[in-house]
Order: sequence, then structure tokens, then C-alpha cells
Amino acid sequence: MADVFRGLNLLETLKESIESNKLSDVKDAVEDLLISRINLAVVGNRGDEKYSLMNSLRGLGRGDEGAAPSSSPVASEEVAGYPNPKHPDFRLWDLPPVPDASPFEPGGYMDRVKFLRYNAVFMTFTHTPQTHSVEVFLEACSLQTVYFILLASVEDTEKGLEEKRKASLEILKSQGVTQPKVYLVRPSTLEKCDFPCLLEDMGRDLPEIRAHALLMALPTLTSTLVARKKETFKALVWAAASLSGGMSAIPVPLVASMVNSSVAVRILTKAQLSLCLDDESVERLARQRGMEPTTLKGLRTCVLSVEVTKGEVKKRLAAAEKDLATVSSQLVEMAIPRHARSASRSFTAMLQALNCAIDEMATDADKIVAAALGEGK
Repeated sequence: MADVFRGLNLLETLKESIESNKLSDVKDAVEDLLISRINLAVVGNRGDEKYSLMNSLRGLGRGDEGAAPSSSPVASEEVAGYPNPKHPDFRLWDLPPVPDASPFEPGGYMDRVKFLRYNAVFMTFTHTPQTHSVEVFLEACSLQTVYFILLASVEDTEKGLEEKRKASLEILKSQGVTQPKVYLVRPSTLEKCDFPCLLEDMGRDLPEIRAHALLMALPTLTSTLVARKKETFKALVWAAASLSGGMSAIPVPLVASMVNSSVAVRILTKAQLSLCLDDESVERLARQRGMEPTTLKGLRTCVLSVEVTKGEVKKRLAAAEKDLATVSSQLVEMAIPRHARSASRSFTAMLQALNCAIDEMATDADKIVAAALGEGK
């Protein structure tokens, strides 16, 4: 299955699977990336900071449709789920705080909230981690990907936050956590503080397909994140083109021998949503940053950034098909496995057309992010 991909560059992993004729792994990877299936749990007291974090992870503000409320609508011991409006298979789970009463059994809490079913867990706090939360971490860390997150409130100063972090690290060390790490996160502005570092660590810790699924489902917070999304989509384009172009050395009946424009539409639609280029995402970002939506919308120069249509995709594929002579032999040499140097025209056309489209859309996303971060209030 796709979860066997871990610790390798995604494109290189996909190439190795094609070389080994493991097309089922490649097909699984394509579907997983298009769906962005990932479950992320957030443990901690239910309040403004926690819900602001959960909303920001989905690109939402407090007043947006589907946003988590400032006060929990569920009982204090219940688990609540919050899907992403653009990526419904990226689901955030609001887990109740770890009880502070004694006696306490970490395994009992973990069983009750189904701790191990999530791809990753954020253990959040606003002062220092509780003793029982550390016990849960120690119980789970060998089986689960868990992170301690210090959530900043609007009243916190930089000096105060660093003092909280230092105290938290001392508590973790005293309870037996080796090489403890505490990420400082400002929920309403994830591009600041330690959240980018947290994403880097998650990219190393999670199975590769899950890490890329998370990356694709998150809002475009920084230009670095836009670049990483572009790389992921180019790997996805290569995999889809390989399957559509009949790259396998052994024929597989379920693999199409011609370019499937529907797959191309799915990829570019996913890219538009992942890069937050659709009208709703741009309007929401403008509202959050105190800007005029028309200002950010005007930065979209690629027609696919505004709307992905089958007609436009077919036109680009047809143009690439006619223009195959301009594709350098070096590109083909780099992109195609050794046994398939005589790749089909459909593979080359799809690779060229969709890569160009991803480049254009990522450029638009970069301009929007730069404008929002530079001019937002």
C-alpha cells in the first residue's frame, strides 16, 4: 500500500515503483494524494487558543462557515470531528483534555479517545504541560507521532512565552522525556514562530504519503509551503502521466493507454484548492488580512487559477501533443525509467502540459501569499 513510502523523495519513490512494476502502489499514491486522507488530533483544554489553532489549520476564521466555535458544542469528555471544507478527507479531531485527577491510567484515556487511530496528535497547552499529559506521551510515543505545542494567547509577550517554553522543557525532562521538544505556535498566524519547523519535523516523522497529504490540505501560509506543494503536485503529475501513458514494462489491463483528461482535471482542481486560488479561499484570506478581495484576485493571471474546466485542460493537452518536438531529450531522460525511454506521446504531453499549469498556478499563489503577508493588517 501507499503507506510503505517513508523517508524517500516522493518522485524517486514513485519512479522506483514504476521500475519495479508495482503499479498498484503508484495508483494508491495517486488516489491518496488526490483525496488527502489524514486524521490529525488535538488534545488540550477547550478554549479560544485551541479552536483558533484548529480553524487556522483549515484556513478558517472564527466567523467562517464550518469553523470550530469558541466554546465547545460537545460534552467535556466527548470527541468532536471537524472536516476541512475544501479537503473533506483531512479531518481534525478535538480530543478532550487529559484528566488531572488521580489515580490516572494513560492507557484508559488513550483507549477512550482512540488515540492510536490518528496519523498525528498535538498535545496543546497554554502554560506548561500537565503531569498526566506527559504520561500519555510516554505511553504513546513509541506507537504514535505526538508533538507538544505551546499555544500563545493574544496577551502573551515574547519573553513570557520563552519562559513558559523553558519551564515546559524542564517538566518534560523531569518526567523522563528524552530530548524533549516544545513548539511555540501562535494559532491565528501559523506562518510565525515554530509552526513551519513543526511541519518540517512532521514531514520526516509521518509516512511519506500522509506527510504529503497533510501538506496539500493545509492553507498556503508561506512561499516555502507553496514551493513544497508545487513539488508534490509535480510528483503526482508524473505518476498520473506514467499510468495514463502505459509506462509499465508489463501490460496491466486496468491502466489506461491514453491520456485521461478527467484525471488531469482532478489533479489541477486539487492544485487550485490546495494552493488556495479559488474565489472562496482568496476572499477568506483577504478578509482575514484586512484587504480588498479584488486586490488578491487580480493577482491570478493563469486561467486555471480562477477556474479549472475540462475544455481548458483538453486545450492544453492538445497543444502539448502538437508541441512534443520542443521537449528536450534531457527532460525525457530525467523523467522516464530506463526501460521506457520510448515513452508514449500521451505520457510526454501530459507531463509537459500539467507541469506548465502547476508552475503558473504556483506563481499566482506565491504572489497572493506575498501580498497577504506584506500588506495584511
